[in-house]
Amino acid sequence: MSLKIRLARAGAKKRPYYHIVVADSRSPRDGRFIEKVGAYNPMLPSDHAERIRLVDERITYWLSQGAQATDRVARFLGNAGLAPKPVYSEQPKKSAPKKRAQERAAKAAAKAAEAAAA
Repeated sequence: MSLKIRLARAGAKKRPYYHIVVADSRSPRDGRFIEKVGAYNPMLPSDHAERIRLVDERITYWLSQGAQATDRVARFLGNAGLAPKPVYSEQPKKSAPKKRAQERAAKAAAKAAEAAAA
């Protein structure tokens, strides 16, 4: 059984509220879970004390049992000091132009260098 520590959505339409739960990875997002280990209210300001609530002892227990945190929950746990912070690259890598566009750019650069030399 693969365990995940993840968010389960609750709250009304346009007013999200999330429970942080330990669940089997095969169960639905808002479906059956094993234990509630916290809550997340994205409607509160980011510096508000009640925005993220975690039950530290239970989270460390489930992590020791092999539960894997999802990306968002891993960020919460890293900020709380319960797990190592995930590493994210600062800038997304932009895709390079395709082969023919690179050839056209090389020809244009060569023509510009030839014109500058003359």
